[in-house]
Amino acid sequence: MAASYDAPPLDPAPPKPGAPRHVLVVDDSRMQRRILSAQLSRSGYRVTEAGSAEEAMVICARTEPDIVISDWMMTGMTGPEFCQAFRAMDRRSYGYFILLTSKAEKTDVTRGLESGADDFLSKPVNGEELRARLSAGSRILSMQEELSAKNNLLRAAQDVIERDLQEARKLQQSLVRDRHRDFGAGAASLMLRPTGHVGGDLVGFFPINETRVGLYGIDVSGHGITSALMMARVAGYLSGTWPAQNIALIPTGRDSFASRPPAEVAQMMNDLVLEEMQTESYLTLVYADIDLATGQIELVQAGHPYPVVQRRDGRVEFLGQGGLPIGLIPGAQYVSVSTRLAPGDRLLLISDGITEATDPDGIMIDETALATLIRKFAGLRGPDFLDAILWEIEAYTAGDITDDVSAAIFEFRGPGRVQGSRRASRDL
Repeated sequence: MAASYDAPPLDPAPPKPGAPRHVLVVDDSRMQRRILSAQLSRSGYRVTEAGSAEEAMVICARTEPDIVISDWMMTGMTGPEFCQAFRAMDRRSYGYFILLTSKAEKTDVTRGLESGADDFLSKPVNGEELRARLSAGSRILSMQEELSAKNNLLRAAQDVIERDLQEARKLQQSLVRDRHRDFGAGAASLMLRPTGHVGGDLVGFFPINETRVGLYGIDVSGHGITSALMMARVAGYLSGTWPAQNIALIPTGRDSFASRPPAEVAQMMNDLVLEEMQTESYLTLVYADIDLATGQIELVQAGHPYPVVQRRDGRVEFLGQGGLPIGLIPGAQYVSVSTRLAPGDRLLLISDGITEATDPDGIMIDETALATLIRKFAGLRGPDFLDAILWEIEAYTAGDITDDVSAAIFEFRGPGRVQGSRRASRDL
């Protein structure tokens, strides 16, 4: 049995760059170990010896040698068996393993490679060949260390990005504080599910005056940070918190506003995006001006999925004419569409995260399936209805939703007045 070896404790940090490589020589022949150790020491390596694989395992557990040179045939654990055990160890960095073989053992090279060996040396060992093999091993270790260092930098950068994205998500979500608001004659509800930390979808509502409400949905092209930044900028164009900046509102006096025609709102937003943002991104928009006294709706669709009206009896109607997205073509023209809600009817604005959802076979949900889905939950109201739609889309895609999902709904009860101030409006 090999003698026990009292190795020094494992260094708390890897060797500094430029420090001599640590080579462990494992051989049950004391003479062979001395010959190799002398050659390695003259070449500038730091050398440790072990008379058996078992003794070498103790050393490897405490000092993590950079390179191991092990004889194939030894009493107890063989070289290939030692190599397998060495590869199973928990190390901070890669260890280069060389097996010493006799000429008769060269037919077992495959077995040595399968055990995890990196290289072979024939006995008796030629000094020049030894130095050449160790130089090759050192180059591989250096490349591995460089890659590891870059990976550490990348992980650190990813941690910073992750923290920034978490904060960005909080800021984005701060655009909305409530998912639901009662306007007396009806109620508006919002739903947003970004695919990542931040997204490019936006839905919202705002009072225009005591008898009118604006409801909208926006979807910026692309995903991630760029889309989220553009979305945040566009949010100001339809802000209910700062009505003086809202392009859908026309001041008529101190703290009083009239509504701008929806087609004109789309035209103004198209001009603003092209003139002010100077970006290749674009967006789709649907904006509805709702009269609380009559249920009359004027809306514009600019590349966004078709707005949906569900009547009190469950019937589903798709509105709109398509329209060009915002920010693509200078001078694009837009057309408003009209409809009227009776008490019990509701207007639903949805993003393409819903209309372009696909099942595991790649089949996209169509208008017929979507209408069936909406009718299925006709008895639900507000956030409950929107949550049910989201759950069904998640089930349809088998949980693989690849785009932001957003929706806004307005449910009309009948004539009434706006409750609360315009500063209580929310965007999502």
